Amino acid sequence: MEARRFIESFNAAVEGFIYVLKTERNMRIHFLAAFFFILLGVYLNFSYLELIALIVTIAFVLAAEMFNTAIEHVVDMVRNEFHPMARIIKDIGAGAVLITAVSAVIVGYMLFSRKLPFDVAVAMESIRNSPWHITFLALILVFGSTIIGKILFHKGTPLRGGMPSGHAAIAFSIWTIIIFFTKNSIVIGLSFVMAFLIARHRIKDSIHTIWEVVAGAVMGVLLTTLIFQLFR
Repeated sequence: MEARRFIESFNAAVEGFIYVLKTERNMRIHFLAAFFFILLGVYLNFSYLELIALIVTIAFVLAAEMFNTAIEHVVDMVRNEFHPMARIIKDIGAGAVLITAVSAVIVGYMLFSRKLPFDVAVAMESIRNSPWHITFLALILVFGSTIIGKILFHKGTPLRGGMPSGHAAIAFSIWTIIIFFTKNSIVIGLSFVMAFLIARHRIKDSIHTIWEVVAGAVMGVLLTTLIFQLFR
């Protein structure tokens, strides 16, 4: 029961995030920029501390945008007619987003200015020699593409329904990663069985259609293969 409540709460939180992505243009811009700069940070071989600083900064911007959206909805719900104080409240929320965005620009400049200009060959070689970089890059790309797919099709969240299946995409992405990192046929076979069971479970519970699961699986395999072809 506790586990179910936790999963339901987690799904509700993800649905709130997706709602803001679907309805707020600024949030979509922030998310796509965040997605791009995280990938760029991995590509430039950021250290753990640099990646943490980048991700925390991005999280503050996204959270501020979500709080601002929540404030706007509450104000609109309480007061349908124009009121000067309502505008001030909305302006304060927008100001909070502006502060976090400016801070993100400053942090981003400090982080990326040390890496640019950079030697593309050296950066590619550093990623090729670091398995965790490639794995992280592949999973981020698959997860981000899943969210973008949910937004484009206006249905579901990464963890509940919609096109494509996020569970299937991640499961088959992990299976593809294992294929590239090991030649052990037993490990490859078992990981495929696990990915297949996860995908089957989504269909059995009527969370996804078979086409949504197939689309997620194919996307996970193709995007992960693309990353490994580029960086290995």
